[in-house]
Amino acid sequence: MKDCQSNADAWPIDLGKQSENKLAHCTEVTPFVSICQPENEKQKGEEDGGDSDKDAGGGLTDAQTEMLERCLHALKHAKNDSHILAALLLITRLCPASQLDKPTLQRIFEAVGLNLPARLLVTAVRGSESSGLNPEELLSLGTALLAALSTDPEMASHPQLLTTIPLLLGILANSPVLNQQKQAAQEQNQARDTKMTPLSQSPDSEEQSAKTSNPVCNPANVYKNPGGENETSKQNSFDGSAANGVSAPQETSPSSKLDEAMAADCYQVLTAVCALPRGPDQLLSRGAIPALCQVLEQNQTFSSNKGLPLLGCLLSGKTKDKAWSKYPAELLTLLVRLLKDFCQATDQVRLGMCTQLVQFLPPTEVATESEELKGAVTHVWAILRPMIQAKVTPRQIGQILVLSACLLDLYGWEVVGPPKVCCLLVNRACVEVRMGLEEPPGNELSPELQHTLTGCYRIMEAAIEQACSVGITQTAAPPQSARATLSLQQSRQVLRVLEEAFSAIIYYLQQVDPSRYGDPFIFATFRALCSWLAEETSCLKEEVTNLLPFLISYSRSHLQGESPDQGLSCWMAEMSVSQEGRAWMGKDPLRYLLPALCHLSAEESPRKVLLSLDTPALLVDFLSQCWSSMKGKGGGASTRDPSMETACSALLNFTVTEAERVRRDPCFKTLEILLSEALPVLVHKPHLVVLGANYCTLGLMIGRLKPVPTGDHKLGSAKAGQRRFFSSALRFLRGALESGSSSSPVKVSLTWEEFWDEAAELWRLGLQALGGCIRAQPWIATLVREEGWLKHTLTMLGQCSALPDQHTQEALEEALCAMADQCQLCKEEIRDMMRRYNKGVLSCMQNLKKSAGVK
Repeated sequence: MKDCQSNADAWPIDLGKQSENKLAHCTEVTPFVSICQPENEKQKGEEDGGDSDKDAGGGLTDAQTEMLERCLHALKHAKNDSHILAALLLITRLCPASQLDKPTLQRIFEAVGLNLPARLLVTAVRGSESSGLNPEELLSLGTALLAALSTDPEMASHPQLLTTIPLLLGILANSPVLNQQKQAAQEQNQARDTKMTPLSQSPDSEEQSAKTSNPVCNPANVYKNPGGENETSKQNSFDGSAANGVSAPQETSPSSKLDEAMAADCYQVLTAVCALPRGPDQLLSRGAIPALCQVLEQNQTFSSNKGLPLLGCLLSGKTKDKAWSKYPAELLTLLVRLLKDFCQATDQVRLGMCTQLVQFLPPTEVATESEELKGAVTHVWAILRPMIQAKVTPRQIGQILVLSACLLDLYGWEVVGPPKVCCLLVNRACVEVRMGLEEPPGNELSPELQHTLTGCYRIMEAAIEQACSVGITQTAAPPQSARATLSLQQSRQVLRVLEEAFSAIIYYLQQVDPSRYGDPFIFATFRALCSWLAEETSCLKEEVTNLLPFLISYSRSHLQGESPDQGLSCWMAEMSVSQEGRAWMGKDPLRYLLPALCHLSAEESPRKVLLSLDTPALLVDFLSQCWSSMKGKGGGASTRDPSMETACSALLNFTVTEAERVRRDPCFKTLEILLSEALPVLVHKPHLVVLGANYCTLGLMIGRLKPVPTGDHKLGSAKAGQRRFFSSALRFLRGALESGSSSSPVKVSLTWEEFWDEAAELWRLGLQALGGCIRAQPWIATLVREEGWLKHTLTMLGQCSALPDQHTQEALEEALCAMADQCQLCKEEIRDMMRRYNKGVLSCMQNLKKSAGVK
């Protein structure tokens, strides 16, 4: 065995140094073949009834098992490549791969290894003449070996097998070239035989010719016996066509049959690798995407049946974004062709293609850059319109709606067509949701129905934005784009059917038990409802209020890690649902609910329910986790997170309306500590101005509600955390405006200018809250003077001719009046500055003049 192994590692395949040792001569092979005697043993087994006696595993007959053991023994003790090849050829002829159990495959692997099939492929590609076999035979045997071994996942993941992937892809992609090489080789052999073989042969030559033509001695006949048992065995062993229900095209050429069988073996190996946990990454890194695109461009039926599902698998999981980023041109070309095929197909074929097309759709950023794809999608929508209205089975309408949802993700409503198509699509999706969810409690939804409903949710989410935006633009100006083509009546119609569908969703979620919080479908349903609540809270107000215990419980369960969401995390990772490639986190459900909480916390009835559910503590916990995550990213801390700003808005609603709750709830004390830690950092983060404005304003609004005990009005009585926060708040507020030359208007600073529309109202509210803090905690007035805020502000107002707007002037005047009322030193400084500057904005502040005592 040692000699055999050393010979097996040699490159390339060489079946003998002398012509008499070549496999075609069969001189050395004959003793080995006579041991196995497959034909005789098979006939004997049939006579003895052996075919009817299956082994315990239900695989091989007793006769087959006995012959297999002989072949394995011969394989183990083979002395050279010719013996190994002969044994393997007999095994592949004798035993279909599906009937070989794992131990048998392991024995074959131990005897042969993966080096041999790899060398067979390389030798064939290089066109070595020392092998004794033509390239077609080498490729066929090499791929057959790999296909058989790959049926075991452990062998499919072996590094040696993975190294053959580029060769297999090359065989599939360049088969016409290989066919040309094989044809040329055959022509050369025929010419040589014609030249060297006389018309009248000697008895010796006739004997050798008979040996060569023996189907047992000649490996080529194992594959080239047209219509015979050997070809059928090869086909059943490795291509899997019978099991998969794929009927091979009718071919008359033996070489065509061989190519198809070889391709089936290649696809078997690639599919086995793809099924491994890291299989898609292995294929992607070895060039599977461009190779498969090249294969599919040849538009052969067999390759389409095998290659499209394999490529679809690579494009529908975690490797989707990576594949599209590396090979956008190849994939776009293929996708446009598939879309054209869809448009030209019959109605029945189109129904079957809907699911397939979903796998090949690109990420949004890729789609927006391709006008050709946009045009193709426009044609697809024209085909989908009658399909949406057609009477089809529930499964078929589900596939149509899922494809429609994915197309909406790419280009929105712009290319869908006339407004009535929008109404029709939304109505059909809402009907499916109501039919699916308004079932009696206890009825489980099938995975297929869940998939359909998830697609309907995406259509509904897109429709919400469409209908709500149209309702606004109709009263403001004529529609300027396809997004605003719904009439006001159509918009109301869409909102009405959406309301009915979301009523069904609320009914369904009311029945969800906490044990199902980890179900991905529950998350999809929760997210769809949150999209509705973010835009519309006036409808179904009572039903929504009654559902708040579930919404808060679900969000808290994921945020605090109490739910069995490992399945949800794995599903999110596999489906790449999370944005920007980040991993799924427990904070994600609450992120979707936050806009609704902003609306609901502003209304008294739902706010009382939210307070009873301890919602402020949930929001503070969310901000704490987000801030810790932001700090942990280091340089990435400048990335803006809008959900943190939204959480601050909801907390601000509670702070404004529920003063007593703020004073006694421990979570607001925790929030103050967080703000005193974060705001000093945010002062130096120009890209986080909006978050800083939220933190600053929220902290000042809380500060105005917490007066210090009587007698503790001096700066020294303030805690370190309080002083740090208010010092940072003064620096932050000061940075919003900057003055130019003397007597020129004050402008918004460059740092704030980009975000002024979002942050201006928060900045003004912060100034008003600062005045309230000074009235509640007089020690802050001293800090205002020491930090230089008062002097800077008075100088700016005395020199400038105007402020950005009247609201800004009113906010500054309110803060200055509070300082003048609470601090005698501040009052004197204000009075002195107003007397010095009698022409600037400062001189126009009448209320401040009264507070400072200036006539």
